[in-house]
Amino acid sequence: MTAPTEPQRRLFGDRVGSVEILAALLIVLVVFRNPVSSAISSPRLQTWTTVFVSVMVQAVPFLVFGVVLSAVIAVFVPRSFWARALPRHPALAVPVASVAGVVLPGCECGSVPIAGSLIRRGVTPAAALAFLLAAPAINPIVLTATAVAFPNNPEMVVGRGVASLIVAMIMGWLWLRLGKAEWIKLPHRDDEGLPKMVAFWTAVRHDVIHAGGFLALGAMAAATINVLVPERWLLTLAGNPVVSVLALAMLAVLLSICSEADAFVAASLSQFSLTARLAFLVVGPMVDLKLISMQTGVFGRRFATRFSPATFAVGVLVAVGVGAVLL
Repeated sequence: MTAPTEPQRRLFGDRVGSVEILAALLIVLVVFRNPVSSAISSPRLQTWTTVFVSVMVQAVPFLVFGVVLSAVIAVFVPRSFWARALPRHPALAVPVASVAGVVLPGCECGSVPIAGSLIRRGVTPAAALAFLLAAPAINPIVLTATAVAFPNNPEMVVGRGVASLIVAMIMGWLWLRLGKAEWIKLPHRDDEGLPKMVAFWTAVRHDVIHAGGFLALGAMAAATINVLVPERWLLTLAGNPVVSVLALAMLAVLLSICSEADAFVAASLSQFSLTARLAFLVVGPMVDLKLISMQTGVFGRRFATRFSPATFAVGVLVAVGVGAVLL
């Protein structure tokens, strides 16, 4: 018998860890310090960095709040609670879940993990998705910020609340009619059967890493769009009533501003009509780059590619209808 041969050692050891990667990155930065320094001083890169950091700073506190609340729902709230809190008929559970969004003082970043946790606890997806859409737009903090941003147009507050609530309910009912269970694929979590506090921190850690990574991708996309889209394009689009509505709705998707701050941006776009700015306020908290990215991470790509375009279309149509009546 031949003696067993010893396994060959790899050139760089058994594995490359984070320390090795950091050391390699530092070496690259030292070697190429002059090109890197000139690139960092570029005004376009500074604008990109400013937008990226601002999106992350706005979103991360609410993401953490949503993740913690999601973990509380997943670990400490019994399934029987939701059976008592929501009507048994799914069509009736949708408006109840939509109105429940009033009590959540957060933005869309926090509502995504909460909606995922609600589905895990047995809440019908239609009701959870209606809550996801309504909560960032009709909670008291957002409506108060809208009132402050539009002191001479109190109808904007009413229009935003009514239109957002209508969109949330329509999308919930549409999911009941057209949605398929296989479109939602929640990521696996290893917190089943663990002690409650261990399961709580496991859920928090999982959701922060999972949703936070997609939030960063969405923030990078939003920063890139801010750098690439010339401001003069907006001035050209403002003159056409139909195009201006679509333009501001798309701008809301691209800018990915937190719902607590978007009213002040909308107020500054004074060259656009109130209806166009209402579309900006309705669509933004429901469909933006960071939200699409997070929905992809929490619910799966098949869900996001269907739900987001449908929400955008319904949001624009409802905003135009409500604007025609109230504004």
